[in-house]
This record gives sequence, structure tokens and C-alpha cells, in this order.
Amino acid sequence: MYSAYIISKKSEFQKILEHLGQELSTVRTGRASPALVEGIQVNVYATMMELKSIASISVPDARTLQIQPWDKANLQPIEHAIATANLGINPVNDGTVIRLVMPQLTEETRKQMVKMMKEKLEVARVAIRKMRERVRDEIVASEKAREIAEDERFARQEELDKIVKEFDGDISASGEKKEKEIMTV
Repeated sequence: MYSAYIISKKSEFQKILEHLGQELSTVRTGRASPALVEGIQVNVYATMMELKSIASISVPDARTLQIQPWDKANLQPIEHAIATANLGINPVNDGTVIRLVMPQLTEETRKQMVKMMKEKLEVARVAIRKMRERVRDEIVASEKAREIAEDERFARQEELDKIVKEFDGDISASGEKKEKEIMTV
């Protein structure tokens, strides 16, 4: 269906979509999800480390996250990192674990979460468009260097447009799914 050149570029578009998936997993939906805190940077052992690399994160119930550090000396730095991550959730430290209880989302908070999610979608769309322009420039450069014929340039550009449309549709579908999750009470 697609030429080998366009297929080789498709993986770069896929990386943008994967990054979007990671970004969307950090948007609160009212349900507890380890992805919400996994990537938080914590200052431990004189270096910054991701929370998931220094503690186990579990979901004991639908609205609670439980973080149990492998070294209890890391409780305070973890609590501080979560508090400064601006998640809108206050950590509760009981001396052995940190609990995060997800507050019920109000209608206004849900709308703010949808707005934040749509900003992340737009960032992904911009990245797709930038990638499209870079690939188009490569295609034109190949024609100017007489590596491909004019017909081949048009064919590659047409294939590129199809891929961009496909990925834009995937972004929209991801957004609709996430919005439904956020707005579900």
C-alpha cells in the first residue's frame, strides 16, 4: 500500500502518538491510576529519579493510590515531590506508605481537565504537522538531487498526506475516548 520510504517514516509518527498516550494518562479522570504519579521526579540519593523507580505504586480501590517506597528514608522526599507536582491531591504520609485519595471531580474541574487534555491533543497535532513538513522537505530534496522522479515525489506526498490524516484521526479518537472518561461521573 505505502512505499518503503513512507513506511520508514511512519514509525516517527507512531512515536508522537505513543507520547500523546503517555501524556493523556497523566490527566486525572476521577479514578486512581498509577500513571498519574509514575513520572514524578523525586530528589533522592542526591539525584532526581522517577517515582516508579524508587517505590511501588498500587491502587487499593478506585479512588486511592498507595505509594510504598522501598527505602522508608524516601517517604519525605516522595511526599514533597507529590505536593509540589501540582496534582491537586494532598499526600497522606502514615510513616510507612503515602496515600493519595482522589477527590470527586466537580463539573468545573472536569471541564478544566478536558481543556488540559485538548491542549495536549493540539501539541500532538502540531508535532504531526511539523513531522509532515520535515518529510515533505526531504521528498522535495530527493527530487532536486535527482534521486526520484517528479511522479514519485507526488506519489510519496500523497502517501504522506494519507498517513497524516490517519494519525490525526487516531489523535481525535484518543481525545474523544479520554473526554468520555473525564466526563463520566
